[in-house]
Amino acid sequence: MAEYRTHMKIIGDILATTRDDLQDEDGATVTYLIRKANISHSRISRILKTLVSQGLLEQVDTQGYNKYKISQTGREFLQAYYKFTSFADNFGLSI
Repeated sequence: MAEYRTHMKIIGDILATTRDDLQDEDGATVTYLIRKANISHSRISRILKTLVSQGLLEQVDTQGYNKYKISQTGREFLQAYYKFTSFADNFGLSI
């Protein structure tokens, strides 16, 4: 049975994918992120828009395609997310 993922977990997965698992140095396409994050196009579009507006992701226009790369702020957010997730896990809580 698949585990339910929270909105924060999905954001963490997207940021981790753009940090660790890029297709190329220009970033990851929406299609790639949909596949890696296992999320619908409409839902990921809203999340990507939010992450870009908050400065966690950088949107790069490459040959007519939008690609996404994690920003320095996104790296700091992801590091804090992992730290807080570990802290919450120690108390039997999930984020």
